[in-house]
Amino acid sequence: MSDIRHTAVLGAGVIGSSWAALFLAAGRSVTVFDPASESEAKTRAAVENAWPTLVELGLAGRGNPEALSFAPTAAEAVEGASFIQENVPEREAIKHALYAEIEPMLNADAIVSSSTSGMTLEALQGGWNDPAPLILGHPFNPPHLIPLVELTANDRTGSEILERTEAFYHDIGKVTIRIRKGMPGHVANRLQAAVWREAVHMAVEGVASVEDIDKAMWAGPGLRWAAMGPTMLFNLGAGEGGLRAFCDHFRNTFNGWWDGLGQPYLTDEVIETLVEGVQEEAKGRSPKDLAAERDALIIAMQKSLADLRMNSKS
Repeated sequence: MSDIRHTAVLGAGVIGSSWAALFLAAGRSVTVFDPASESEAKTRAAVENAWPTLVELGLAGRGNPEALSFAPTAAEAVEGASFIQENVPEREAIKHALYAEIEPMLNADAIVSSSTSGMTLEALQGGWNDPAPLILGHPFNPPHLIPLVELTANDRTGSEILERTEAFYHDIGKVTIRIRKGMPGHVANRLQAAVWREAVHMAVEGVASVEDIDKAMWAGPGLRWAAMGPTMLFNLGAGEGGLRAFCDHFRNTFNGWWDGLGQPYLTDEVIETLVEGVQEEAKGRSPKDLAAERDALIIAMQKSLADLRMNSKS
């Protein structure tokens, strides 16, 4: 259980406004800063749009969408906040300038969690006099719908910052992992990149259509991976013998597949192949309709998985 009650969100684009909705749903007050003139209207609309989903997922029981305020500067936004989620553009100079502005205004116990997907914690820490409050908390988009947050701390991170950050995220319904060694793309994006690389390779080589390659994922291993990760699933694949028996049996098979994996690059020609394939797969449905279909499926899976995971822990 986390004792954090007042939060701030810096940067209210797609990621930041989604965080704001989730924080509000979890019973926290939120102060938002974003320099764009239309940010308040867009953030309020995003919270309104996300709220039915948060209610459906059972994440809004303590929530109050009215506990939302806006500040004209980042420094004013963080005053009194115990948890700050930073979501400004992925440019070092912008992030460092923001940190220089807010550092003198932070509560003594404040945590600043960066949503960065491409920068390392060490690079972010360069913008601080004392980076103790800073931690990397990378979500999966949209944060109010996808539970994963990847956490990175190091020896310059303050004591108990990692533990307090985990407690806060867990309290608002997130699932966290700890990254022990910083690497571009963190963990989940690198896994996505590896799978997509082979999907692109097979499409370019004409092994199957883009639609059928996508279908092979959502109708096959994607269902299993929503339940457990690939290593645990292979551990189960050999029965009582476990992962050692699986590897003994399939060692040469996997080594052969790995040797034959493609190394495509996103050239203009490759991109055109993929765009044509995904347009065929869409069958005339608009991006808005496809996104609504995606979200409805994710919501349904999340609701079912939440009950099952809760029962497995009890």
